Amino acid sequence: MAAAGTLSSSERDRLPDSAYAFPKQRKEPITDASHVRSALARFDQVEGVSDTDRDLAFRNIKKAAKHYGIDVSESDWHQLGKHPHPSNESHAR
Repeated sequence: MAAAGTLSSSERDRLPDSAYAFPKQRKEPITDASHVRSALARFDQVEGVSDTDRDLAFRNIKKAAKHYGIDVSESDWHQLGKHPHPSNESHAR
């Protein structure tokens, strides 16, 4: 097993979709406090997702944050990051 806060490729491959902030795209694992903090910090860097995907991801992150005792002061994903990427479907891969 990889060190806390890191996952090997094989460990990521074995995770269920529900272990990701963006489950459909399998982006941003939220398996421990370190990964939840990373998902929050990098939220605006995720590309190829729709606003609907971001809504779901933010709910997933908030649920995981509560589980791991992490305070999330933002009430909406639009409050995360300085330069969110465009999220219209034409950017999805």
